Amino acid sequence: MALPGSRLGRLAISLPGAGLSARDCVEIARRAEDEWGYEAIWLAETAGPDAFALAAAIAQATKRITIGTGVVPVYNRTPAVLAMAASTVSQLSDGRFVLGVGSSSHAIMQEWNGVPFVKPLTRVRETVAVLRQALAGAKTDFEGETLRSRGFRLGSLPCPPVPIYVGALRAKMLALAGEVGDGLVVNLFPVSALPKMLAAHRAGGAKAGRDASGDEVVCRFQVAVTDDVAAARRVVRAAFAGYVAQPVYNAFFAWCGFETEAQAVREAFAKGDRAGSTAALTDALVDAVTILGTAERCREQLAGFVAAGVTTPVLSPLAADRRTIEATFEAFAPARLGALT
Repeated sequence: MALPGSRLGRLAISLPGAGLSARDCVEIARRAEDEWGYEAIWLAETAGPDAFALAAAIAQATKRITIGTGVVPVYNRTPAVLAMAASTVSQLSDGRFVLGVGSSSHAIMQEWNGVPFVKPLTRVRETVAVLRQALAGAKTDFEGETLRSRGFRLGSLPCPPVPIYVGALRAKMLALAGEVGDGLVVNLFPVSALPKMLAAHRAGGAKAGRDASGDEVVCRFQVAVTDDVAAARRVVRAAFAGYVAQPVYNAFFAWCGFETEAQAVREAFAKGDRAGSTAALTDALVDAVTILGTAERCREQLAGFVAAGVTTPVLSPLAADRRTIEATFEAFAPARLGALT
């Protein structure tokens, strides 16, 4: 028997997905709203479709569903460009857009984009500060350590204002999210780490004189509905060993209690030992940070994260084709779960 939908929070889907074109994503977004009953779509941005272009297309294909970026980097677009993009999508969606920003990683910024990945905490703080000015219709007047913006004013304002969520990993960025953001975006952590993550986020809110305990907590979960958990673990290892090797994420996994695994991945990756870095992701780590198993087992795991404080579980299927991706979304569809409970 399926768990009640309320125990699974405000279920959302993640796009794009492996093997999906931008047009595929728009079609799936339409199904997410019309057939499956999801409340939100959160768009990742790495090397696939541009998040804002895809969000704009989805905005035109849907009527009710929330559309968020989860997250776009703060380094490879200026705050003025981010503000223009966010305002455009907000207008096209009639105010359904949420701007999620984050620092991204050394690999994506420095290696892929040739942009120095320096002072990420400061860069996120300063980007949000400029965005607040611009999205409120003010003429920007900001001089910081990593950013400068003077005299920029949006020619067309969003209505209502665009909420700004911050993607965060460890304590300092979590606190910054609570201090300057309207919501929090997180991913790939064990449920045991959530209390200290939320405590850091709420402490940041308190520092700014705001109660962050009611903020939306958006978490992208890697999900595989399967009877072959061992095979799913192999997919996770192959897909995420390089991810865990990146300095910001490696430190995060160590902070979450996986010090031994983080060190083993880091050392093997530095030597070019890809097999070693993959093998270093133990079953315990993989099972703690992903959602694997039968549909019922997956729902139970998601419910555990929701009970601990995640408000919005975002489903990111561990799948390489459209059929499997859609089957995963169907397995958790709020409309379907409501009929089963």
